[in-house]
Amino acid sequence: MSALLATGERSRERDLRIHGLTVDEHRAHLATRADASFLQYPSWAGVKEGWSSEGLGWHDDDGTLKGSALVLYRQFPGTRKYFAYLPEGPAADWADPGMDRWLRPLLAHLRAAGAFAVRIGPSPAYRRWTGARLKAAAGPGRSVGDVLASEVDPLGAAVADRLRARGWRRCGGDGDDADAQPRYVFRVPLAGRTTEDLWSGLNQEWRRNVRRAQKAGVRIVTGSAAELPDFHRLLRITEERDGFRLGRSLGYYQRQYAALNAEEPGRMKLCLAVHDGEILAAHTMISTGRRVWYQTGASADHRREVRPSNALQWQMMCDALAGGAEVYDMRGVSSTLDPHDRPFGLLRWKLGTGGEVVETLGEWETSVGGAANNTLYRAFQAYLARR
Repeated sequence: MSALLATGERSRERDLRIHGLTVDEHRAHLATRADASFLQYPSWAGVKEGWSSEGLGWHDDDGTLKGSALVLYRQFPGTRKYFAYLPEGPAADWADPGMDRWLRPLLAHLRAAGAFAVRIGPSPAYRRWTGARLKAAAGPGRSVGDVLASEVDPLGAAVADRLRARGWRRCGGDGDDADAQPRYVFRVPLAGRTTEDLWSGLNQEWRRNVRRAQKAGVRIVTGSAAELPDFHRLLRITEERDGFRLGRSLGYYQRQYAALNAEEPGRMKLCLAVHDGEILAAHTMISTGRRVWYQTGASADHRREVRPSNALQWQMMCDALAGGAEVYDMRGVSSTLDPHDRPFGLLRWKLGTGGEVVETLGEWETSVGGAANNTLYRAFQAYLARR
């Protein structure tokens, strides 16, 4: 057991007090945190159908707001009990060795609210790999986990130890497909860089493709809600071509666009690559200030030789940099490094931007305590296993 964990076990600091937050209080706190996910903003509750929600805040004895959380609740079929979910949250001080003073009041609050179990997504990273290291290691049967990490985050390792010691279970163990949010993500660092730095970070193929798109007359424009049907049509084409299925309706993206932009205009943008008057690629981009996410991308099957997606991503990265973002997050990638596996193609494409693969801590679950809740949590796990 690590020294950091031992320090946490010795901590006897008084528990933080947990209270409901207004939307304004919640947003103001998240604005102070560079690591806050867009999934923790109050607006995300408006995207999720079938879930109820509340905003929570942790306060010290002086009343200072120390952390916040968007909690989503989903009723377990046939009961009056709820599963509580904090997507990529809470926005807390994970470096605090006194983890119990955060977790105890959270579990007590959720238990009183009728929850039987909770899933969280701690923000610290666990491991990182440079693109060069992963490209060199690619081969049949290989995966990211087979490659020595370029960096292991000591905070992430300590948080994982602390959660395990308290009975929390990492969803799916060491697999990368059991979490609701991607465990492996691809990020391009922006802090302290110039546009020239970004350009030099692209590999030769990417630079050639961006130039080809520019020479062919591909234009990058910002769309509106009116173009969401075009985006969704291209997304269906992309799913069929690339062999994946997100299962999200046009209505889902319309809700998302309306909810996020009602919270802050421009929070979600629809970025379009247009050639000869036709939309050939459409990508969604979400910004919270110091972080920008490329969330979902779609492209047509024809005229791919003009490389609309490369041009679109290049402009989105430049816009993120110009807007003051410190990280451009290209969201999830598969852990496979096998060139024969279809998902490797997406990873290879993202590697060309000069970013890095980051393994997050993933998602963690526990019962909120009590014999009845423990029993229901075991039933819930069996229910998920049968789906």
